[in-house]
Amino acid sequence: MSEQSIPKEAAYQIINDELMLDGNPRLNLASFVTTWMEPECDKLIQASLNKNYVDMDEYPVTTELQNRCVNMIAHLFNAPLGDSETAVGVGTVGSSEAIMLAGLAFKRRWQNKLKAAGKPCDKPNIVTGANVQVCWEKFARYFEVELKEVKLSDGYYVMDPQKAVDMVDENTICVAAILGSTLNGEFEDVKRLNDLLTKKNAETGWDTPIHVDAASGGFIAPFLYPELEWDFRLPLVKSINVSGHKYGLVYAGIGWCIWRTKEDLPEELIFHINYLGADQPTFTLNFSKGSSQVIAQYYQLIRLGFENCQENAMVLKQGLEKMGKFNIVSKDNGVPLVAFSLKDSSRHNEFEISDFLRRFGWIVPAYTMPPDAQHVTVLRVVIREDFSRTLAERLVLDIEKVLHELDALPARVPSGDLAALAAAEESERDMEKKRQVISLWKRAVLAKKKTNGVC
Repeated sequence: MSEQSIPKEAAYQIINDELMLDGNPRLNLASFVTTWMEPECDKLIQASLNKNYVDMDEYPVTTELQNRCVNMIAHLFNAPLGDSETAVGVGTVGSSEAIMLAGLAFKRRWQNKLKAAGKPCDKPNIVTGANVQVCWEKFARYFEVELKEVKLSDGYYVMDPQKAVDMVDENTICVAAILGSTLNGEFEDVKRLNDLLTKKNAETGWDTPIHVDAASGGFIAPFLYPELEWDFRLPLVKSINVSGHKYGLVYAGIGWCIWRTKEDLPEELIFHINYLGADQPTFTLNFSKGSSQVIAQYYQLIRLGFENCQENAMVLKQGLEKMGKFNIVSKDNGVPLVAFSLKDSSRHNEFEISDFLRRFGWIVPAYTMPPDAQHVTVLRVVIREDFSRTLAERLVLDIEKVLHELDALPARVPSGDLAALAAAEESERDMEKKRQVISLWKRAVLAKKKTNGVC
């Protein structure tokens, strides 16, 4: 910090100039997070930036809007609520916090059950697929829960329900299913998982529950696939998280966790405070936060319902298929995204395509799949509300340009060939050293002959 203050205009210009070097959020196709909202909603956000969400007694209307969001989302997920019954849920900073809260509820219920039975409760575990988002690993590490991951396989990039149930034991606090894999957008088969786990619970006497991580798919499935059973229609699904800042169409900073019933959220995890003016129940990992994202979520729920992004995903998919150079890894039924890999990566790979696309302004990530499919590399384009058909067609054209540019370049040397080349160069250096030594000895011998005349 400087000793003296500077004019506000100068501070603004310094920061604004640096921010110009950031990527364009609208062309950031790596992110699921919303990058555009209507101007009317922007006004509501601006007007509520100075409201602290936790001051419920001071801002009762904001609290009411949050409660309405919880109820609307719970009904969207088919929670078993009576006509006048209030849903159980909470707004969070994002799905990461929502998953932490849901995991804590599962862990506490499991501990209470084992303590009542006089059994040890010091080794909890949770079963997930290897395709889970990193927040599940954070939960396991931060709250001392063993993470048991179902490995993926070539061509099957989501959790296998049968393998997951086989890994369940008495210490399993829950099985986490993903509705919309980060890797390829695919929905996991929650219905089959529920059926298999119900059978195992009946055989063992356990009551292992299910949590659905619907961060990406929670605001997709109810509208595009209403007949798909993945939510509270399945008896073992006890909690669901969803990201409002993804397909809930709100800027970054809002998520939701919904519980099936009050019994699924242990009362001892809920804190009651009164130093802000009235009794306020709270179940969060943080305290103060802004109200604007909650208000924006309510705006979108009453304003839009859902804008169908699936058509633009199909435009991109069909354009890639026409090129004949890519395998489509994503599924039509799932989160609106297109994940694809090269059919032939002997000359150039997906990481080079990602790098070259940045020259056109596009941010398209390339990454390898988790174990045991780590030999597969994919590119992924997330289709958000602000990704128009025109942009989809433009991206197809730019990918074609990149492929032509790469084809004009020398082929990259495969890692195996690089090792062989390095070994050959090392051998050549050794031979050169030997030739130099022999040459030196020859010169020494000749010099000796000239001096002594004796060999």
